[in-house]
Amino acid sequence: MLLVMGVLGVASLGLVARAFDLQVVQKQFYQTQGDARFLRVVPIPVSRGTIFDRNGEPLAVSTPMVSITCVPSEVLDNPDRIPALAQALGTSADDVKSFLEQRADREFTYLRRQMNPEAAQAALALGIPGVNGQREYKRYYPSGEVTAHVLGFTNIDDHGQEGLELAFDNWLAGKPGAKRVIRDRMGHIVEDVEQVHAPQPGQNLTLSIDRRIQFLAYSELKQQLQTLNADSGEMVIMDVHTGEILAMVSLPTYNPNAVTGSQPAQRRNRAVTDVVEPGSTMKPFTMAAGLSSGKYTPTAPLIDTGNGHWYFMGKDIRDVESGGNGMLTPTGVLTKSSNIGAAKIALSLDTKFLYDTYRAFGFGESTGSGFPGESSGLLRPGHTWRPIEKATIGYGYGLNVTPLQLAVAYATLADDGMMHTPTFIKGGGDEGKQVISSTIAHELVDMLETVTAPGGSATRAQIANYIVAGKTGTAHLASAGGYAKNNYNSLFAGIVPATHPRLVGVVVINNPKSSIYYGGLVSAPVFSSVMTGALRLLDVPPDNIGRWYAGGPLQAGGGLAGTAPPQNPQDDQSAVEAVEP
Repeated sequence: MLLVMGVLGVASLGLVARAFDLQVVQKQFYQTQGDARFLRVVPIPVSRGTIFDRNGEPLAVSTPMVSITCVPSEVLDNPDRIPALAQALGTSADDVKSFLEQRADREFTYLRRQMNPEAAQAALALGIPGVNGQREYKRYYPSGEVTAHVLGFTNIDDHGQEGLELAFDNWLAGKPGAKRVIRDRMGHIVEDVEQVHAPQPGQNLTLSIDRRIQFLAYSELKQQLQTLNADSGEMVIMDVHTGEILAMVSLPTYNPNAVTGSQPAQRRNRAVTDVVEPGSTMKPFTMAAGLSSGKYTPTAPLIDTGNGHWYFMGKDIRDVESGGNGMLTPTGVLTKSSNIGAAKIALSLDTKFLYDTYRAFGFGESTGSGFPGESSGLLRPGHTWRPIEKATIGYGYGLNVTPLQLAVAYATLADDGMMHTPTFIKGGGDEGKQVISSTIAHELVDMLETVTAPGGSATRAQIANYIVAGKTGTAHLASAGGYAKNNYNSLFAGIVPATHPRLVGVVVINNPKSSIYYGGLVSAPVFSSVMTGALRLLDVPPDNIGRWYAGGPLQAGGGLAGTAPPQNPQDDQSAVEAVEP
């Protein structure tokens, strides 16, 4: 008995010693080992900042979602539960099982990303070992395809991929937090231990875009593209005094709430990434150089455009007007959109001076808008121009511009020669820089008023009770070996109200497949319709109440009251312009 009691006593002392060793001496080691199995650091998701239009209307919001995660091996250990899980996920049991078997060696995988919280809760309520939920956020765009190209979209991890979502990703995204939690053997969180670092929600962003004007531009442009079966189209509307972009539309478009089904060509914001030869919309800047040189005034000298054909260096530079325009004032060159007149003015000027004037208006360089993927266009250095190239650049061939560049250039004319960097942020405009004298800018706007008056090439751009200044452009599409004979880009750039400019609008319609292709017939009516609504929405006072043009009063949407749009260019000679490349 003594021996037995001694053995038991020694054993008891050994157990006490071992317990002391485990609980006191090696406590930290075993605590660390236990924590490694049940203590986890998990992220604290944050909501991406909301994007608003200039009037406080939400354009992009983040909605809470739940992603279903799992430990594949634990789910596979309960094969009888897989069918119920698959049903809750909206898929087949075979697919779930195959998916898990391929990832059986992983400690973590997503079963379904960004589920509706109610549906996710139904899956979690099944209590399947190894299956857990993780809170996330998904981006939603209330305006859908109307603002798609401006806003862009985010990926599954809520990071910006295109447009302003990409440009301002750091501002909008915020910084996720982290917390230390204890999970049970099922993987469920049973206790929050501590916060490692606090989450920083994304900051909101208020854009210069006006959703109402954006919708007007989208709907009118879309209707015109469908009517003419055109390939694509763009429209940009700017505030001339601040450089704020009020609307920017590019078609074809896509639904940012369902990006997967779209094509890359649909997601491209053509207003900033694609370039066109500006055609006759370039002539006011050739004229700006002419006026700045002191060689020309709005009324003198007269320029001989002859019978509409001028042979220069083996090329026939033509005007469309039947029989030619004869002698034209510099203003008349713009009114009649004379290629010959513009070419002769360009050739009469010093090449470096002409090139520097074009560069001053921003051609050949990025506008600085900060929009991802913006093109700088193309304007080759003046010292490389041959005389024939100098002549053709004067009326809009041999250089490339984006619709946004064109809008900035016309806004410069409208704001007394002051150029502003375009901005998508409300209140983000700069003070601008003077690129031409205010006197010359005023003269050019006055000259451009004649383009929309009777006898000009853009009568369809007229707006009831407002004076419109602008310029049409119709340019052959470049093709392999030269220019396509029957494919065109149709443009119109306008300023309104011309006496106290507030808005500039640029419309580009690419390759209309119709007998109607002149900018004055294709793009100018879109400008008129959109700007009529924009001026009303912004409460811009009329500057032309009761004015009558020859032939009758102006009607809303452009043109003279009681007249129907022409069915082909020959029906409205005032809208016909020179397009020869």
